[in-house]
Amino acid sequence: MLVEPSQLIPGCVLIRDVNGKSNRPIIPENTVLTDEHIIVLQKYLVQTVAVASKLINGDKYIPKPIDQKKVIKQEQLKTKQASKQNQSFSDQFNEVVANYKTLFNQWQNGMPIDIPAVRKLIIPLLERIENINIEAYTLHHDTTKSEYIYYHSVAVGILSAYLGKKLDYPKGEWLQIGLAGFLSDSGMAKIDPKIISKASYLTDSEFAEIKKHPTYAYRLLEHLPAINPAVKLAVLQHHERLDGSGYPLGLTQDKIHIYSRIIAIADTYYAMTSDRLYREKKSAFQVIEELQKEQYSRLDYQIVKVFIHHLINVAIGSQVVLSNGQIGKIIFVDSDHPTRPIIQLIDSDELIVLKDMPDLYIEKVMKD
Repeated sequence: MLVEPSQLIPGCVLIRDVNGKSNRPIIPENTVLTDEHIIVLQKYLVQTVAVASKLINGDKYIPKPIDQKKVIKQEQLKTKQASKQNQSFSDQFNEVVANYKTLFNQWQNGMPIDIPAVRKLIIPLLERIENINIEAYTLHHDTTKSEYIYYHSVAVGILSAYLGKKLDYPKGEWLQIGLAGFLSDSGMAKIDPKIISKASYLTDSEFAEIKKHPTYAYRLLEHLPAINPAVKLAVLQHHERLDGSGYPLGLTQDKIHIYSRIIAIADTYYAMTSDRLYREKKSAFQVIEELQKEQYSRLDYQIVKVFIHHLINVAIGSQVVLSNGQIGKIIFVDSDHPTRPIIQLIDSDELIVLKDMPDLYIEKVMKD
């Protein structure tokens, strides 16, 4: 019989795989469901599942009635979320950053991660990804050097979910990818604050401490049953690289979970386009050129390709500032030279072909 996840009870037996985007089962056929399985199904936003008419102990399975109070609560939540839509994406982003800072300070003081609070904070923002484009690539415009670490976590969550969506993962999965991106730097709360706020380059010993943050983050999440194992793995592996040069385990190739590979690109892009205490930012198009160089060795080629493709497509028609200070509009992108488009200058209508001008580049993509 087909039932909603909220109607399941421990002891139900799946009679059909519950599949993810890649046709790999989230939970395979014949699994005897536990409370944790049921939570996972709900978090993945699975609509219905097929289960046997009898429980594993032989008793007849009687589906739990749909909780009308819960339905009403969900409707109220939808209304609240609808009101959030009237808030600009940038304003909501900054609001989430401020609230993330509060959570981060709690983790620094030894408090455990409150997953319901985390979900309540980040999921409404991630769900707006379905209606944004260039905003996803210009998040770094809002970042301040002194509070970079808080902006970084929220932005990586957004970019990871955005990439997951563009890779055609179903909504339940790209929300999980975004959640993993959001929590990927939670382990920084266990690093000495003096190292985090240091305004100069880190010493070898300080960097060695920073490299422990994925492990610390994993430990914060390890025993939380409401977190999907894939999310925990993605948090642990998000600094691993295909050539084995990453950390904390030096994993290579297929040993690195796909969610981790997505977060790695989101993390790299945002870090390089943002002003930090010890490093100046680079323009989005400069960073794309660097990602292209690393896509065959350290980063996942297919994911980088999708990331670049969508950035270029949404950038067409956008106003940009060139490295010489001139302002123009992107009017054409050559697929062979995606970071060197044709620009029409605003003040003169002159066309600038960037691929023929190696010393000139796009300094900034302007917000609408």
